[in-house]
Amino acid sequence: IYILEEAKYEVIASGNAKILKSINEFNPALVLMDNWLTEWKSDASGEQLSRELKSNPATSHIPIIIISAVSNIKEIAEAGLADAYLKKPFDVVALLEMVKKHIK
Repeated sequence: IYILEEAKYEVIASGNAKILKSINEFNPALVLMDNWLTEWKSDASGEQLSRELKSNPATSHIPIIIISAVSNIKEIAEAGLADAYLKKPFDVVALLEMVKKHIK
């Protein structure tokens, strides 16, 4: 969050069950999420939420970047229809470049 705020991006963090409500309410320019989302639903993942957002006409236009330390993050992002992914640990410059690339 701090990295993006320092780069002058407006950041709204949501780490709980209200994540879909937040996305629908704020219509963000980008969604950056971890693949581990147990607070959203007990067995949920970023892949599932990404697929849900991309399948909804109201949110399908929002670019999604999934972050994870798992070795198969590329496959997870593809299955979730995400626009991009970052493997943890990631370089701050790479994060900022990816965010800039996906915000229109």
